[in-house]
Amino acid sequence: MQSNETYPISPNENSEIAGERRQDRRYEIRLDLRWKLIRRRRTLESGTGCTVDLSSGGIYFETDRPLPVGLNVELSIAWPALLHNMAPLQLVAFGKIVRSNGMRTAMQMSQHEFRTVGINSDRMSQTAQGRPPSTLLAVSSGFLNMSKMH
Repeated sequence: MQSNETYPISPNENSEIAGERRQDRRYEIRLDLRWKLIRRRRTLESGTGCTVDLSSGGIYFETDRPLPVGLNVELSIAWPALLHNMAPLQLVAFGKIVRSNGMRTAMQMSQHEFRTVGINSDRMSQTAQGRPPSTLLAVSSGFLNMSKMH
């Protein structure tokens, strides 16, 4: 008789699996991003794409062309939450490209920060008139608090 039950893998068992060596929990989420390849503080190329998944240690993302392994990259990711229910946020992450597979690229993060994006005057006037601003999806608190992990 065949069982359809699944059993969780304990952390010790997971470390024995050759295919999965990541220690950070990954969050599958698609967010728009802008990327810049950087060498010696100069932008070599730039473009757009979207995230595939992210963790406190790295980001896996898609672009419109393959990116070279070994170069530094800066990602500006449109974050799906508002600061004080008013100001759009973006996650700016810096790191090195560690893997590239066609149009998908993996980056190991060395630094990250949340930045606010300008607020348009319509949104400010709606908030001032007492209309509640729209609520956006907040991603798991585990990732939002990733700066506390480092």
